[in-house]
Order: sequence, then C-alpha cells, then structure tokens
Amino acid sequence: MAQVSWGIIGPGAIAQNFADGVAQAPSARLRAIASRSGARRKAFGDLHAIADDMRFDDYAALCAAPDIDAIHITTPHPFHAELALMALRAGKHVSVEKPAGLNAAEVTVLVEAAAQENLFFMEAYMYLLHPQIARMIEILKSGEIGEITHIRASFGFNAPFDAASRLYDPALAGGGILDVGGYPVSAARLIAGIDEGAFANPVSVTGTGVLAQTGVDAVAYGLLKFANGITAEVACAVARNMDNTIHVTGTKGSLTLPDPWVPGRNAGPSDTTIQVTVAGETREEHLSHPEMLFKFEAEAASQAILAGQVELPYPGMSHLGSIGNTAVLDQWRGAVGYKTFAEKDGARRILARCIPSGLPTVPSVTVKDVPNLMSRLVMGCDNRDTLAQGAIVWDAWMDAGGNTFDTGFVYGGGLHEAVLGQWIKSRGVARDITVIAKGAHTPYCTPRAIEAQLDISLERLTLDHAPIYIMHRDNPDVPVGEFVEALARLKDKGKIGIWGGSNWSIERFGQAVAYANAHDLPAPRILNNNLSLAVMTKPVWDGCVTSNTPQTLEYLRENNVMHLSWSSQARGYFLPRALRDRLPEDTRPETCYGSPENAERRRRARELAATYGVSAHNIATAWVLGQSFPSFALIGPRSPGEIASTLPALDLELTQKEVAWLNLEA
Repeated sequence: MAQVSWGIIGPGAIAQNFADGVAQAPSARLRAIASRSGARRKAFGDLHAIADDMRFDDYAALCAAPDIDAIHITTPHPFHAELALMALRAGKHVSVEKPAGLNAAEVTVLVEAAAQENLFFMEAYMYLLHPQIARMIEILKSGEIGEITHIRASFGFNAPFDAASRLYDPALAGGGILDVGGYPVSAARLIAGIDEGAFANPVSVTGTGVLAQTGVDAVAYGLLKFANGITAEVACAVARNMDNTIHVTGTKGSLTLPDPWVPGRNAGPSDTTIQVTVAGETREEHLSHPEMLFKFEAEAASQAILAGQVELPYPGMSHLGSIGNTAVLDQWRGAVGYKTFAEKDGARRILARCIPSGLPTVPSVTVKDVPNLMSRLVMGCDNRDTLAQGAIVWDAWMDAGGNTFDTGFVYGGGLHEAVLGQWIKSRGVARDITVIAKGAHTPYCTPRAIEAQLDISLERLTLDHAPIYIMHRDNPDVPVGEFVEALARLKDKGKIGIWGGSNWSIERFGQAVAYANAHDLPAPRILNNNLSLAVMTKPVWDGCVTSNTPQTLEYLRENNVMHLSWSSQARGYFLPRALRDRLPEDTRPETCYGSPENAERRRRARELAATYGVSAHNIATAWVLGQSFPSFALIGPRSPGEIASTLPALDLELTQKEVAWLNLEA
C-alpha cells in the first residue's frame, strides 16, 4: 500500500499527538523529526523509532531530505508561515498547526505558494476530520432541526498567568484568539455555509474581551453575522474555563456537540455524542471510534496527497477556508484591541520565499532628475490597511526587483500613506526607493491646497521630499499657469522633484508645458492616465481619463512623454472570468471595459499568449511596457502571488507591429 513519508518540525505535545495519529493511519508513516534541541530530538526520535540519520538539527535539512514527502509543522505560532514556506519551496507537502499565519495576509501567501508549487497544503484543524462532524452535517442538512438560525461555539481553559509562557507572551503571538479562537470561528463558518458545502465568510464581526497584563487577549467573545441571516456567538480564553461545545439552533429544534474539539486527543477511543432536541424531546447519538483523534487528520491528509490533491475536501479546512478563518480572527482581535507584534508600528517581520524562484525580475531605468532608479512596474499602495498586510506585499516587491511605489493623499483617508510610511521607516529604505506622491484631488484641486496636502503626505510617508509628484486631478477652472507656478515653488523648496498630472487631457498637459517653457519654469514630465490594452468605456471613478485614444497615443509618441498608467491591467479584464468577477459590480472589468472592440483585443491577446506560452494578462501588461514612448505600468497586487502572476510579462518584448495589432491599430 502506498504511504506518505512524514517529517515533523517541532517535537512538542501536538507533534506527539500527530505522530500517534500517523502511526494509526494506513496511508502514512513517520520518518523524520527536526528540532534545535538535542534532548527533545533524541527523546522524540527514540519514542517513535526514528532512524538516527533522520533526526535533524536544521529545519532546512529536513525540508531538503529526498525521502520525505510531507512535513507537519508544530512550532510556536510566529514560525508557522516561515517554515511552511521553506517546506513548500523545497517541494514538500505541508500540514501546519493553526494558526497557519499570524494574519490573513500570511495565510494567503501559503495558499499561493502551494498553488505555485502544485503541492498539498493544510491548516491542521484536526476536529473537522473526526466522523462526528460529517454526521453533524448530515443531521443539519436533513432539516430535522429546521432552518439554522443561530450558532454558539466556545473553546476556553484557565491557564495560570505566566508572562513567559507561549499563551501569554506577545513575542510568541499568545492569547486565546490565535491559540484556540479558530476552532469556534471555523465551526460557525462551517455550519453557516452548509448549504453551499463551503466555509461561509461573515458580513460583520464584532467582539469584546479582556487583555492580560502582557497585552494579549486572555478572554474574548465575538458576534458574527452571515449574509444568509445566520448569526453566531463565539468565545475563547486562555484564562477562563468555558463549556467547550457547539450548539446549533434551528426553527424546529437544536443540535449540540458536547465534545467537538478534542475527543480522544491523546489516545483512543475518540467516542462522541450528538444531542438533538426537537419539540422538547432530546435524543442522543453515540458515535464509537477506537482510533485517536489525530488518526483521522493524518489519514485524510495522506490520502489527499496520494490522490494528487492540493487541499482537503469538505469538511476539511480548505485553502479559502483558512484565509477566511484568519481574516475573522484578525477582525476579532481588532475589536478586542490586541495587535500582534507583526502589526505594530515599526515591526520588522519579514517572510522569505514569498515569490517563487525562476521568475524575471522587475527592470529599472534611470529617469532624469529622479535620484534613484525607477522600476518599469510601479507598486500601487491604495489597498493595504495595516503594516502586516503591506509588509508582505512590499517586501516581496523589493525581492522581485521593484523599487517604485505610488500613493495618494486621499487613499484610505490617509491611512494607506501612513502604513507605507511605517514600512519605509521600519525597513530603512527611504534612500533606496522611489515614491510617487499624489495630491490635489477634487474638490481640493487648487494651487493653494497642493502644498498643505504635500506636507501632510510627506509626514505620513516619513520622507522629506517626493522625487515624483503628480496632481491627482485637473481643475480646468484654474488657469494652468497657476498650477505650474505653485509646483515650481515646491520644487524650489526641495519638496518635490519632477511633476506631472493624473487624469489630465493632452490639451491641458500641452498648455502646461508651453506655459512652463515660456516662463522658464519646470514643465510637467509625466502623464498619469489610464492606459491599458482594453479601452475604458465607463470611467472607473469620476474624472478618470484614458490615454488609449489615437490622439493621445500620437501625442505621447511624437513628444516622447513619460507615461505612468493606472489600472494598466484593466482591473483584470484579461484574466479568466472567475478571477475578473471578484470586484464590486460597478467597477468590475466588464462594467468599465466591456465592448466588442475590447473583446476582440482580449481574443488577440489570448492568441498571442498561446504563441509565447504566457497568459493574456501578461500580454496586456507587456503591451503597456512595449510602447514607443517611456511607458511605466502601475499595478495593484494585494498579495505576493499577484506580483508573481505579473512577472512573466517582463520576459516579453513585443514588436511594434504586435503592439499595434493588439490595439486594433493594424
């Protein structure tokens, strides 16, 4: 019988449980252990009869071991994502204890890495694989208790306070929500999504709790609401005993799991009971299972690996289930008031290996009067709300060769500039990167507003000047010369370098150039309009201007004007339908770019993509970069995986004939 050879990193209590589960699983066998503690490594190896040459003191060595198929990670929380990435990039299937990452952004990276490497990845919620969960689903779907209306789930225990223990130490991401809060949250999401056979994401998350002296959550209570009207109460604690049950209320009755989380954790049997109450009458189902709890998890994971699957089937924790679960934990912690060390101002948590190897790096060029190089792709910074979210993307961006960042005074009401500034300061990269600052957005698009907004932006960004400054909008009611003079004063003060306009017409841009030249003032050098292979048919936002018109393209070509295109990838218009339909209805690609002409452009992009062995999305990006004038593409990836999916475009050098053909110009 085929078996998966497992290695374990971190020989703690859960590792012992998993090893015992592997011993009972027909499809699995334990071959290796890695620990930096010689004593723990020996004790674990002796207990489980692991060969001496398969006892590693180095995690990377275990990941590189050719005889190991899969790795289970049981270290403290802060090391889960780092080690899971190490194992995945080494070609190993991965099971990692919960939480898989300290936040949803980290878990997203793991899911992306598994997909990139075509490997199995599982966040190890072992209780989901116990047969009582499948039986619970059968009962709930049968309609015996009617339509589900409310869920109550809790997991709490009372551990004596010890500031140095992993449960209370903020350096180890302690607290109840990250330690056991994922159990009740995953149960609520599982039950709320039963009709769809997937974990449902709540539309609202609120909560309260009590923080320990160390700042981690000691006790936490949360309220979830789902789009289908189901509500849920969740609770967890490391400093308070709770009933540790799942209770589901329906229109006809209720269902209770008295022992949902750890039946038979340390040894079999893992017998359980399900209680169903209808019309005041309660019946009990007794489920007998001689196996210990972790056998079901080890067997399910091993069978999935042997079958070539990259994730567990329902009701196991899926990839999207893990991302959604951690997103709820993020919101719950926010409501309680607990930030992990990765989310605090100044944090320097850096995950390596977020970008897969073998991809092209982002090229950079010299731009006159800009001190640092400027990458041809530019990172848009209008979608990261916390340092933890932003750091993962921006660290990966630097790893990929990118060094240029675009931000704006109005993004996130100023939050996004501030988050980028936190990252710049914590990484110490102010002298290594190029930041494009934007201000003067409607209705504050006046010469007088520019300097006041710029000063605020620079303070948020922790910079003393903006090497590139772009007016976010034009105001035709203001004589163009007033803008030129205002920006010249800022340049004289050393607050900006070169400047330009976003969503400006070529007529106004040309007038600004003429005025500046006539008065010996710095002229605008960069136009920042939408330029994508798909022509914008409905403005994404009020006041938006496209540069993909014959007149504008001719102007840019004849005058060799530097152009920075926003929405250079047409909001995903060239992606497969399932991916491009994720945005809100009013700004979806088909809403803003749908037309017969663009459909033909997409068809041609797909045709050319097949020739080059890339995606149509890559062809669209290469089209922007392939213009005969200096053309830069602004992209807005929300994860390292979205960066990685763009990079193959950089190996393409489209001919001018191909550029014209794609745009229906020939």
